[in-house]
Amino acid sequence: MSKAFNEFIRGITKDNPIFALVLGLCPALAVTTSVDNAIGMSAGTAFVLVGANLMVSALRNYIPSTVRLPIFILIIATFVSIVDMVMEAYTPPLYAALGVFIPLIVVNCIIIGRAEAYANKNNMFYSLIDALGISAGFLLALVTIGGIRELLGTGQIVVFGQMIVSIPMMSPASYMILPPGAFLTIGILMAIINHRRAKKLARGE
Repeated sequence: MSKAFNEFIRGITKDNPIFALVLGLCPALAVTTSVDNAIGMSAGTAFVLVGANLMVSALRNYIPSTVRLPIFILIIATFVSIVDMVMEAYTPPLYAALGVFIPLIVVNCIIIGRAEAYANKNNMFYSLIDALGISAGFLLALVTIGGIRELLGTGQIVVFGQMIVSIPMMSPASYMILPPGAFLTIGILMAIINHRRAKKLARGE
């Protein structure tokens, strides 16, 4: 497989921001009450991550190392402002649901971490591939968490007004769409993933 494909897959698996790097847990805990919210946050984060990675990579030889972090944050904030205004204008319900977590993308550890650890040291092409892979991994994680919480908490999954899954329940576990449900869901998923990873290491894979 090509290096670019490996870089992309790494962002989904080995360097998954939620389940492997354990970054960006604030939005993962707060906005995953539904699949809609998970997709919206993932899309906004992906736009910012791709834009920031490309910009940082393009300017990496011109940014003084002593002030690189403030400049990275300024670049990230520019793209976050675009996301904030576009969501407010075109998707008001989603904008209201995500609330303060849209501007907080500025200090998302995933984005500033990739800018510092990857885009600052690689060309624009591989920085783009890295951003797309990490974004796909973030989307997969948030949709998985949001889907589980929404299904168990409401008995159904509705995506952009369309019923996707519905299960008959006498009484849905409404606490799953509350903060305790977020901690419980992420904890169980990470335990399963870490258990599988430990078994692979034990087998020498």
